Amino acid sequence: MSSSSSTTSAVLLNTGVQMPLLGLGTYKLVASEDVYRAVDAALVAGYRAFDSAAVYRNEADLGQALKQLLPKHGLTREDVFITSKLGPEDQGERAMEGALRSLAQLDLGYIDLYLIHWPGTQGLVVADQRNPGNRAQSWVMLEELHAQGKLKAIGVSNYTPAHMRELIQSCKVPPAVLQVEFHPRLCQTELRSVCEEYGVCFQAYSSLGKGELVTDPVVMEVAKHCERTPAQVLLRWAVQQGVPVLPKSSNPDRIKDNARLFDFTLSDTDMDRLSALDCGHKYCRDSSEVA
Repeated sequence: MSSSSSTTSAVLLNTGVQMPLLGLGTYKLVASEDVYRAVDAALVAGYRAFDSAAVYRNEADLGQALKQLLPKHGLTREDVFITSKLGPEDQGERAMEGALRSLAQLDLGYIDLYLIHWPGTQGLVVADQRNPGNRAQSWVMLEELHAQGKLKAIGVSNYTPAHMRELIQSCKVPPAVLQVEFHPRLCQTELRSVCEEYGVCFQAYSSLGKGELVTDPVVMEVAKHCERTPAQVLLRWAVQQGVPVLPKSSNPDRIKDNARLFDFTLSDTDMDRLSALDCGHKYCRDSSEVA
């Protein structure tokens, strides 16, 4: 991957590939013009990673935007890192079909990282005992496409420690990444420990707690002290621990601001103050009950 970006900090995956610490999340970016504008602003600001998913319904728009914008910014396909995810409706026997659909929608030749989006299967209750078998079947399909070079790295999202251990015990190709909700109110100590034990990159989403954490008094105090925005402080708290982040926005100015993470450092005291907010609070859907 090119180092022409202004935000080149990256983490080494167990595949030997570098994944940028900063990526643009595209959840809720559904209009093609919004995707184009956000990707354009992100490339200018130094983003070199983009995170999509089948359920976001924007894979085709993201792929089209990149094909138009990469030449404009003097970049090639190899300069960007693209993540997408298998939808819960395709979990199990339809996993190959779902992953191939993502590849076709993006139409970028390959996907750098492809994740199983959810440990459960759409249409099944959380305790349904078919879920473990469907997860295992999905993973075998992803391993096949990984072997073919169509998915450069494979991983999972929203898995619990139990789901991770189940996967590690049965897989031929270990997951490269676990993407989960992570912020000062949800420090995910056990999950991070499991990932460290098995050499899996732990990646954060919802770093701002769906926008609620930017008004937390401690976050605001630290931000004032650092002369930074609360969002920058929350994102820096993660990347300073080596955790990649995926802030999402359709606002070009905010996209630019969110990228300013690598020219300042939080003190140990500020890091500790933020980490002390941990109370196990989840702003997003809870996957811990999925069998």
